[in-house]
Amino acid sequence: MADAEQNKTAMKEAIETLNQIGASNSTPKTIKKSVTDLATDLSSDEYSLSVRAANAISVLDDVTQDPNMPSYVRTQLWQAVSKLESIRE
Repeated sequence: MADAEQNKTAMKEAIETLNQIGASNSTPKTIKKSVTDLATDLSSDEYSLSVRAANAISVLDDVTQDPNMPSYVRTQLWQAVSKLESIRE
């Protein structure tokens, strides 16, 4: 049961990080849209936490490759990826 709580906490922290990035005025619009959509997808209960985390990691890997992304936004996205990677079945 402790793992389930840790997973929920990690997911919540990742969503908060993504929401902060999406709300920032300094985040480019294309990245903001991707991150906002991703935070919405992570909040749904359609799939298990681990499946949502794996899908989000895949999307974030693509998003972080954008050459127009400021380095501090990339760092924040990596923090979200780190939280999502900690989610286990």
